Amino acid sequence: MTIQSLNPSLIWWFPFLNWLPKINGRDLRADFIAGLTGAIVVLPQGVAFATIAGMPPQYGLYAGMIPAIIAALFGSSRHLVSGPTTAASVVLFSALSIHAIPGSPDYVTLALTLTFMVGVFQLVLGLARMGALVNFISHSVIVGFTAGAAILIAAKQLKYFFGVEMDNGGHLTDLLLRFFQHVESINPYAVLIASVTLLAGIITKKWMKRIPYMVVAILAGSLLSVGLNAWLGEHVTHIATVGALPDSFPPLSMPVLTLENIKMLAPAALAVTLFALTEAVSIGRSMAARGGYSINGNQEFIGQGLSNISGAFFSGYVSTGSFNRTGVNYEAGAKTPMAAVFAGVLLIFVVVLVAPYAAYLPKAAMAGVLFLVAWGLIDWHEIRAIIKFSRRETVVLAVTFFGAIFLDLEFAIFLGVMLSLVLYLEKVSKPRILTRTPDKNLPNHAFSFDPDLSQCPQLRFVSVEGSLFFGSVNHLEEKFDEIREEHPEQKHLALLCDGINFADLQGSHALYKEAVIRQASGGNLYLINVKEGLWDALEACECFDKDGARNVFQSKSAAIHAIYQKLDKRHCDGCKNRIFKECYSS
Repeated sequence: MTIQSLNPSLIWWFPFLNWLPKINGRDLRADFIAGLTGAIVVLPQGVAFATIAGMPPQYGLYAGMIPAIIAALFGSSRHLVSGPTTAASVVLFSALSIHAIPGSPDYVTLALTLTFMVGVFQLVLGLARMGALVNFISHSVIVGFTAGAAILIAAKQLKYFFGVEMDNGGHLTDLLLRFFQHVESINPYAVLIASVTLLAGIITKKWMKRIPYMVVAILAGSLLSVGLNAWLGEHVTHIATVGALPDSFPPLSMPVLTLENIKMLAPAALAVTLFALTEAVSIGRSMAARGGYSINGNQEFIGQGLSNISGAFFSGYVSTGSFNRTGVNYEAGAKTPMAAVFAGVLLIFVVVLVAPYAAYLPKAAMAGVLFLVAWGLIDWHEIRAIIKFSRRETVVLAVTFFGAIFLDLEFAIFLGVMLSLVLYLEKVSKPRILTRTPDKNLPNHAFSFDPDLSQCPQLRFVSVEGSLFFGSVNHLEEKFDEIREEHPEQKHLALLCDGINFADLQGSHALYKEAVIRQASGGNLYLINVKEGLWDALEACECFDKDGARNVFQSKSAAIHAIYQKLDKRHCDGCKNRIFKECYSS
């Protein structure tokens, strides 16, 4: 059976059937290397995230195993890697610490239950095809969010890069303030290891592109750490390492879905669901934009939902798209979702087989690698393009960027999205309303925007460029009032409706109101080149009766011929403008 012959519904339920058969040997090798790199990188992160979440350390690793595999197989992104994240860990701790003691069996049970509920909510949203919600995340929001998150990633590695003992939580200002307070305790050996790691990564990436630079960088830092400890002794270097890790497969677990737990955790589960989906899809879209492809929001919701449902049964707490792991995956040259699958599978065996050797992996080397990842996530070209293109988009970019580094990541996304919508609504609420004049020097007396052209003393042509809805009605009516006050002698008004794609009830009533006002003064309102969206709205509200329908025309020539018959010929006799063809026949 070929890929083309597969039932589309089958591919919808099992999206990996669409890309898995297409993988070639070259892609598989690239994905394996990227997966191996990701599995190594997540070792110290998983432990740290679990600590932040109030969970036993091994749960941070378990959350990066089965959930990452399921999310990759059932999602739509080629590069997104799911697992524990700083933000998700903080949200989980905030939601559960009021109900149980962090680290206790009851706390773990609540975390597993919350994870299952989050997965169910995500799956339901995906099956209900609510993925279109992510379309409101504009490109400027993604670029700003990615750049802000990249700076946060680097800032959170200052502790390990310089080997200082400090709290690693909080916003950027908190991190920088605490770092400068600990400048005197900088460990020169940690700085040396991190710098060598960083330099090795830069050199490998720039001049030896076929070699995975992250693996080279980590090996360089690790070997230097082993050498320094052997030469000077650990009591001198004080180089922090990942330390021994639990060497077991993720054990089976079970959420406790009692009515009491469901009622207690439902609000938190809904909040975590919305945050986790926003974070995952934002990261997925940012990587898709860089990789030149698109993601399916509905499918991503489903993938994240199944990921968390499975995680609840394999000792994983809430997982979502990880900026750190996804950035590493992309920079390491991943080609397909198999890289994330490899990362999850290899992590299982790395933990089981290589856990004791993690004691030799210096945290400073990991910090050096993540500095490289953070730099690669900042899209300088797109930032310059946005700043050059639009002031509005620049504002959205800046608000999202500064929100990401000074506020919470999820709040930065919501803030960027809301600002994008507000600016968009503000723009579409003021459609351009421009005077048009037939130019007798052009073929067929075509319309022109030239303000110096003579107009008909009794008739004004106006083009409306924008749809008529409740938000734009006030602007439209103000323009109508302005035209009537400035040109009272032009009792007839013809609207060129080419730019009106649709109208709602209030927009239709605004046109009807203008028609009534002009009829009372001896003139009328005419609609030319009416599109289906506007016509359907006028019919639905019954604003124009049979007589009003006679003032709707589908061509300029028919409109001018009909309107000319209604003009006051006493004014036409002394008129020298003669802008219509009909003027020469009278």
